[in-house]
Amino acid sequence: MAPTDSATTPAAIAVEGLHKHFGNLEVLKGLDFEARHGEVISILGASGSGKSTFLRCLNLLELPSAGRLHVFGEEVRLKSTSNGLHIGDRKQLDRLRTQVAMVFQNFCLWQHMSVLDNLMEAPIHVQKRSRSEVRDEAEAMLVRVGLKERIKSYPAQLSGGQQQRAAIARALVMRPKALLFDEPTSALDPELVGEVLKVMRDLASEGRTMLIVTHEMAFARDVSNRILFLEQGRIAAQGSPKELFGGGANERFNKFISRFSEG
Repeated sequence: MAPTDSATTPAAIAVEGLHKHFGNLEVLKGLDFEARHGEVISILGASGSGKSTFLRCLNLLELPSAGRLHVFGEEVRLKSTSNGLHIGDRKQLDRLRTQVAMVFQNFCLWQHMSVLDNLMEAPIHVQKRSRSEVRDEAEAMLVRVGLKERIKSYPAQLSGGQQQRAAIARALVMRPKALLFDEPTSALDPELVGEVLKVMRDLASEGRTMLIVTHEMAFARDVSNRILFLEQGRIAAQGSPKELFGGGANERFNKFISRFSEG
């Protein structure tokens, strides 16, 4: 599915003048960015370029030091103080977070809960949905990601690839409008990467809004509508995979991808 025309529909996620400091270290240096509905955007860059910090600011797991953030046409209410920006409306934040789900590189599953209970916890206690409805949906989602036989297992009993697929299923059960992936395969053994990427390819083909921090160059080239290349906290290049991976668009991006072998 093609992205929704931005001329008629508000951006799914948009930032203006986004800055993030950690003490004296400026990690993000005034980013302006929009992701349209249904757009799959891969965020690339060297370690330390600000990719994960950027993604975490979009879900307000990190508070921006300055700037504005819009989520599905609604500006996030942030209040400015002498110590930077702070949450201005906790109820709004909780509501918007259910619309933008995050998948982390280290899975972040609750170890004391079964896989099924991991999926059911937030929809029941955060979204206040009925247990029977959530259970049916969670079971169906686990079947979808190939974990039908692991419903009663605990995270420690799963491989890394299985844990990450469970984490993706957990995000989907929240019925988010957008999915954020923070290097979802970086903690996996090489032979397990493919099973996670397959699930993500299927999601991308459905026209879901997805922002993906990744080092999987072939995956980014094949599934993305747009590539965002960060360098030293700034957007150094962006464009379609054809434009950027074609070799002539941006010298700094070309130098970056030359370090990756795609076999």
